[in-house]
Parts: sequence; C-alpha cells; structure tokens
Amino acid sequence: MARHSGPRVQRMRGPMVGLLVGCALLASLGGTAWAKTRPVLILPYQSTETDAWFGEAIAETLFVAAQGTPALLPIDRARAMQAARAPAAEATPDRSPLALGRAVKAEFVFIGDYQRSDAGITITPRLLDVKTGQTQTLDPVKGPSDKLIETQATLIQSYAKALSLGLKSDELDRMVAAAKPTTNLTALEAFAKGRRSALTGTQEGNEGAAELLARAVEVDPTFALAHYHLGAVHLVLGNRWKAAAQFRASTQVDAGIPEPFKALGDLFMSSPRRLFDQAIEAYQRAITIRPHYADAHVGLGDAKAAKGENEAAIAHYQKALSLDPLNARVQFALGKIYYSEKGLYYEAVSAYKKAIELDQYFLDARMGLGEIYEEKGLYKDAVGEYKKVIELEPKHTAAHYNLAMAYEKLDPKEAIAQWDRYIGIASTVATEKEWVDVARQHLKKLRDKFPQ
Repeated sequence: MARHSGPRVQRMRGPMVGLLVGCALLASLGGTAWAKTRPVLILPYQSTETDAWFGEAIAETLFVAAQGTPALLPIDRARAMQAARAPAAEATPDRSPLALGRAVKAEFVFIGDYQRSDAGITITPRLLDVKTGQTQTLDPVKGPSDKLIETQATLIQSYAKALSLGLKSDELDRMVAAAKPTTNLTALEAFAKGRRSALTGTQEGNEGAAELLARAVEVDPTFALAHYHLGAVHLVLGNRWKAAAQFRASTQVDAGIPEPFKALGDLFMSSPRRLFDQAIEAYQRAITIRPHYADAHVGLGDAKAAKGENEAAIAHYQKALSLDPLNARVQFALGKIYYSEKGLYYEAVSAYKKAIELDQYFLDARMGLGEIYEEKGLYKDAVGEYKKVIELEPKHTAAHYNLAMAYEKLDPKEAIAQWDRYIGIASTVATEKEWVDVARQHLKKLRDKFPQ
C-alpha cells in the first residue's frame, strides 16, 4: 500500500553533494551576511479596542516594509503562531514576546501599542532585544484619524533608526511606500482580519480567510498583497487553479511584488507536467525585484537542480544561505538529495535534523525524516516523528496516514485505531477523498485479519 506523500517540493536530480556540503559548512561557520542581517520577529500591536484588527495590520505592513532591506530578516509570522500554539511541558507556558522571539531564533522583536480616538491615532513602537531581554520604547508616531494607513507606514523608520541600519533616504522611502499596500481602510481591515484568520492554521481559519481576503480585493481590486495572500489560502485549501489566478492577478496589478512570482514558481515546480523552465523564469522575476529574496534563490536552486544544472543550483543555495543562514529549506533540499539521489542515509538524516533545529515547526522536514526511518525499518523512530508532526498540527492528514502505516509494523490494533482517526479527520477534506477511499478498503482488510 502506497504511503501518503503529502505536499512535497519537486525532487531534485544529481547535484554535486560534496560541494553542497561545502557550502552548508561555510554557512554554518558564519559569514559577512550573518553579521549584517538581523532576524526580527514582528508581532501585532496591542490596543484596548475590542477588535484590535489595526494591530494586526501594523504587523503585516511592518513585515512587508522590513523585507525591503537585506539588513533585516523578518521571520515568517506563521512560525511565531506555531510557537504560540505548540504544546509545552510547563503548566503555564511562556507565550511572551521574549519567549516567542527565542523560539524562532530572532535577534529583535518589533512590538508596540496604539490608541485611536476621534482626534486621530497615537502609535508607540517598541524594540525588544532578545539577547538581553530589555525593551526600548521608541518615539510615538501620531496622525489624524483620516490618515491611519499613512501614519502607521512610517513606523519602519523608527526601527531603522533604533537599529542603526544606515539606510539611504531612498531605501527608507521605498520601505515606507511598501507599508501602504492599499489606500482603502475598509480593504485593509478585511485584509488584516483575513491574515489573522489564516495564521490560525486551521481549515476553518483558512476558509474564513478566503472570504475576508476576497472582500479585500473586491473593495480594492488594486490591492496586490491581498490578491497574493488570497492565492496562498486557496493553495492551502487545495485549489491550485484559484491560487494561480490570484497570484497572476497580483502580478498584473503590481509587478513590483516578488512573492506572487515566487509562488508561481513553486506551482510550476509541483506541476505533474514538470514545468521547470517556467519555474525558473518565475523565480528569476522574483529575484530581479528583490535580489536578497532567499526563498526565491532556494526555489531557483531546486529548479536548476531538477534540470541537472548542478553548478547553477549550488550557487543559488550558497546565495540563499548567505542571505538567510537560518533557512531550513536548504537543509531540507540537501536531505532529499542525499537520500533520494545519492542513497546517503546518515547524511540525509543529519540534514533533516539540521532543518528541524533551524525551524522546529518545519513539518515537511519531520515528515521526510519519518519516511526515511520507515523505509529503513526504524518504525519506532518513524512513529516518533509522525507523532511530533501531529502534536504541532493535529489535523495533518499525511502524518496521520503515515503513522497508521508505521503502526502496522509495530501494533496492528493501534494501527486500526489510527486508521479510524485518519479517516475521521481526512473525510472532511476534499483533496483527501482518494486517500480516504484507499484507507477504508485497507482498514476493512486489517479488521478481517485482526478481529477485535
């Protein structure tokens, strides 16, 4: 019976492993980019308002602005949400900004609060140093009630000054402009609420996000960032066609945003038609727009490797690691090469573990590690990895499926119970229908073989 593969990055072919080891070692030893790049976690600003959606909007626009310079490395906000949701051994787990910053290996955390009134808005930014645990309060930013978007967009200037980034005025101007992705406050509200819903990581959250983000682009059809995130939500919900349409809509209304081009590259890479040339073109467009876009370099490396262009692939992996030494995707890519293409078990395990060390919420790396253990007959170890995935994402259907498969080698009765759990969870997911049908047939055979 086939194992549930789940979502996967396209397998790479034949890069020169020795050189990749060298570039990974070079990154682990550090480099000039590590000294310059500052990983930052950006959290929603707080308020006494009942629905503090504007605080979520500030976090989103600050994230976009921070992406505008290689001096800052804004950490994916979903990772912080995962850290906040993750089970903890303590009775009262620490979910403070400092604890979250440490969990995602940030150097600084951008936090703050705001107060709105009929007269206008006052926003107070704060900078938390993760190493020292001390918080610096920056100068408040104030603006009239009809200039909320313009006022919050200037916050990046406060952080750039506090961190002594030494940016030129035109660089700061571009970052401020990026922090104004729409001029429509109603659209921004729908967008912020949609992002908050998507970051819950649940089916219901993504469905709610799809409705809210669709509302945002309906109110402001030129809201390119909302088009992109709507596409990302559609992709999570399993609708590749709608996702591609929104990514393309984003590029059409604003060709200066790199994320939708990178997302299209990922779609091309995962296409059964093996559209590697189209993926390369999309990744190159993203990198042209933002040369320090590490994930786009990783994607381009994957695409080049898939075409057998080894030296070019290695160069992009090296570039990605120089821009983002915390990039777990490169280690994940290495793990796949080591095992699938070279049959190097120990090297593959080491790479997957490195990816998990860099990002403990990188579930694809845990799934890959579990599958290697399973193929090598280390079923207890495989069970441990699949359980960890489920612990972090209780409705991860591929992990439930693979866990049932692994249990069959250890405990048939537990396998039967796990198949029941998988079917119960996956039956509500449209994209799992074929897997559920297979699981039901398999479960019937197991029950016949091991009557309880």
